[in-house]
Amino acid sequence: MPRSERSPLLLAGLLATAGVAHFVSPRQFDETIPRALPGAPRTWTYASGVAELALAAGLVSPRTRRAAARAATAFFVGVFPANVQMAVDWRDRPAPQRTAALARLPLQVPLVLWARGVARNAQGQS
Repeated sequence: MPRSERSPLLLAGLLATAGVAHFVSPRQFDETIPRALPGAPRTWTYASGVAELALAAGLVSPRTRRAAARAATAFFVGVFPANVQMAVDWRDRPAPQRTAALARLPLQVPLVLWARGVARNAQGQS
């Protein structure tokens, strides 16, 4: 399988794994939902899990890959506030947890770039 085909499938796998995790262990995600958002955190947790699963499904098919990759790019930008919220909320936790929360912030950049690259590479596909 060419590298250009593996990349979207790996991204789909990452998103699918994260999406499933939102349903298997929702409490950890509830804690990252910014309090400024209306409604219950669990609703946002489940909605983001559904979004991740839908994005993963879209990335698998070459016909929908470009649109799904563009949506994934926007999604990764959109969930950044949850990562910031986690870093703020976890500032008093033990060092390993604090470090993990802070490490998530710069990791969002490669995810955005990865999804954007998948979208660009999918432009020639139909």
